Amino acid sequence: MASSHLFILVTLAIVTPCILATDFVVGWTINFDYQTWAQEKQFYAGDKLIFKYPKGVHNMYKLNGTGFQQCAVPLDSVLLISGNYVVTLATLGRKWCKGIKAHDQSNG
Repeated sequence: MASSHLFILVTLAIVTPCILATDFVVGWTINFDYQTWAQEKQFYAGDKLIFKYPKGVHNMYKLNGTGFQQCAVPLDSVLLISGNYVVTLATLGRKWCKGIKAHDQSNG
C-alpha cells in the first residue's frame, strides 16, 4: 500500500510541472524593453522561452552569468542562428543575449 502511495506522489511530482508549464514567446523587435517584459512575468522550471527572430538578421548567444553582466560574449559561448530557438527552464543561471552588437547599442 505504501509503495502505491509513493508511486502516485512521484508521478504527480513529475507530471504537475509539465501541466502547469507556460510557453513565453520572446519577441524580437528593435527598441523593445525586454527587461520590463521579463519583470512582468513569473518564470518556473518547465516553462519555455521561445525566441523567434529573422534568421540571418539576428542571432543570440548562450552565456554564463559573467558574460551576461559584462555584455561580453566569451569565446566558448554557443552561437544560435536558427531564428527559432526554444529554451526549457530547468535550473537557474542561464543567460541569453543578442549577438548583433549594433542592435545592443540601439537598445533593440
